[in-house]
Amino acid sequence: MSGKRKIRTDAEMHDEEAEFDSSLSAPEDFSRIVRADFSGEEDAQENKLRPQLLNEFLGQETTKKNLSVFIAAARNREEALDHLFLIGPPGLGKTTLSGIIANEMGANFRQTSAPAIERQGDLASLLTNLQEHDVLFIDEIHRLSHHVEEILYSAMEDHAIDIIIGKGPSARSIRLDLAPFTLVGATTKTGSLSAPLRDRFGIQARLEYYTTDALLLIIERTAEILSVHIERDGALEIARRSRGTPRVANRILKRVRDIAQVAGEEIISRSVTIDALDALEVDECGLENKDRYMLEVMIQKFSGGPVGLKTLAAALSEMTETIEDVYEPYLIQLGFIARTARGRVVTQGGYEHIGAPYPRGDDRQGELL
Repeated sequence: MSGKRKIRTDAEMHDEEAEFDSSLSAPEDFSRIVRADFSGEEDAQENKLRPQLLNEFLGQETTKKNLSVFIAAARNREEALDHLFLIGPPGLGKTTLSGIIANEMGANFRQTSAPAIERQGDLASLLTNLQEHDVLFIDEIHRLSHHVEEILYSAMEDHAIDIIIGKGPSARSIRLDLAPFTLVGATTKTGSLSAPLRDRFGIQARLEYYTTDALLLIIERTAEILSVHIERDGALEIARRSRGTPRVANRILKRVRDIAQVAGEEIISRSVTIDALDALEVDECGLENKDRYMLEVMIQKFSGGPVGLKTLAAALSEMTETIEDVYEPYLIQLGFIARTARGRVVTQGGYEHIGAPYPRGDDRQGELL
């Protein structure tokens, strides 16, 4: 009978729900050439570009100077370096600095990320296998669950952890001593870290976006390692469009190298670099096509704002988290958009970058947040 409806089984409905849930996973746009994260398959390439010692690390001069003093003092006392908390956007060198600290201390380097530590036993296993003065690096430490985080308190202060064995009336607590170690926690969201954990870090360092001159030196170093022949003006053009982020600079250099190689250019000049960047749709401010599209939508559909985050997400067919974590930070840094009490607005600089006339005498922005 044509009017009959097919009855779906519970298994079929579960499969559909799982497929739907997977489409709502955390935003991770791997098509962006200027994204500051990197996928696992790029990890091996990134590792050979990482400096191994402090004197090889370019940029972040204040942080480097302070770390060199703290490391020298710890080595003179033959102690583990105090626990270190690194703060900053992705791609600025938090993981690299952690590896350098281990090398400078002559210790082993253990690396993990907070989402991978699901249970207390996972963290206990990591801690009990550390040797004296080892460096344990936990990326995205703000994503540790509360019950896992509690184990770190005694581990960081007393170099010991308490393990509960058994259940019910027969349960008992066993205290395990740990070798003195250095915990390096990294985060992009300082406010998401609990105060008790944050206060237990003896050293805190904030990594800032790199200057164009620092990025130029990094690009030249990477080009030498990769045997890429690039003129200084070409490297400077990449540095200007790299969002102040070494990881972005290295990624753009590799893509420019690919385009130049296929075009038969043995030496990457400034003109070759500009042509390659145009092909990649990375403009002179480091904006991609998707960034410019967001500005255009706000101007053309919402008169420059204010527009709410959910409304903007619907207009762009993006998740709100993607807008907040991927698009907004750099646009705000450039001063092209602003957050106000009534929503997001495009500033005069944003209008000028798109080439649209700025509405004069229009009090749209309201109170800036």
